[in-house]
Amino acid sequence: MNSKLTLSINQLVIEEAKEYAKASGRSLSSIVEEYLKSLAQSEQSDKKKSKLKIVRELKGSVKLPKDFTSYEDILQDALIEKYLGE
Repeated sequence: MNSKLTLSINQLVIEEAKEYAKASGRSLSSIVEEYLKSLAQSEQSDKKKSKLKIVRELKGSVKLPKDFTSYEDILQDALIEKYLGE
């Protein structure tokens, strides 16, 4: 679904953008939409990279017991204890 958006932009910028759009055979709306999408995707990518950096920094900071098998085993044991009282 498309919606209208009103922007206040310098007239010279508008004229140059319209020329660019015409020369590239595209509408100005499609160019602006593509640009805004790329900004959103870039921000999401930056957030993901930031989270990965934090994970990398934390890696190795937690020392697990030598008898540690897996999180699944711990979860299973906790659920059995919670629901079956064993």
